[in-house]
Amino acid sequence: MRTADIFGKKTVFSLEVFPPKPDADESVIYGTLDRLSDLHPDFISVTYGAGGGKNGCKTIRIASDLISSYHTTSVAHLPCIGLKKEQAADILDQISASGIENVLALRGDIPEGGQAEGDFAHASELVSFIRENYDLNIIAACYPEVHPESKDAEEDMVHLKEKVDSGVDHLITQFFLDDRHFYGFRERAHRAGIGVPIEAGIMPVTNKKQIHRMVDLCGVELPAKFVRMLDRYGDSPEALRDAGIAYAVDQITDLAAEGVDGIHLYTMNDSNIAHRIYDAVKNII
Repeated sequence: MRTADIFGKKTVFSLEVFPPKPDADESVIYGTLDRLSDLHPDFISVTYGAGGGKNGCKTIRIASDLISSYHTTSVAHLPCIGLKKEQAADILDQISASGIENVLALRGDIPEGGQAEGDFAHASELVSFIRENYDLNIIAACYPEVHPESKDAEEDMVHLKEKVDSGVDHLITQFFLDDRHFYGFRERAHRAGIGVPIEAGIMPVTNKKQIHRMVDLCGVELPAKFVRMLDRYGDSPEALRDAGIAYAVDQITDLAAEGVDGIHLYTMNDSNIAHRIYDAVKNII
């Protein structure tokens, strides 16, 4: 099923997982999928293989297995930085041949030094390439708190509109910790004429190292309420996990009340946390 066809009927609930590293036991991810499939998500997205390169084949295999073995709609991530068109076409051919209908088209992280060979400088170029050559449902990323490389929200929205107009069917946001950022972003997107579904990305923060790493990477604002939670529970892993789950549940509850198109939960491959969050919100989404 194409993810764009799910919206409008309900508040979509989806999950993200990542493949195992090259030297890791692959059975672990399938045990995680066994438990996550119990939640009956509308779809599960699979990030591009840890370590990149040939390990991306794990992304396709897992996304294909979600369809054939778990009867779950899947999304395969595809970062384009450093790819030649021939390489992108080979990956997309594999995706199509595996029965996967949905691709999350991403630029990906620029390598250290700021230089990357390849035919795609921006995700919008990959979106156009897919739209012109493949019959796939295309998903793209967006940033409620503005892309780190944009000078301001206005410039960021211009680029996002260009990307959507290139052929995007559905957007998923970077995670955020203050729902007001999402509401402001959604309003700007609607004013810009962006009409595709916008799914809110939610990441339950359960340890201090995780949040500081993600803040440095994505520039996410830490609201005062969240900082107080870290200060109070940061030295107790179990307490912080419980508080982080409660914080995510509060975010989802508020978003659902405000008519969000969908919730995309970044599970970090932790099925227990995903279950606890879903159990708390299943009656409101």
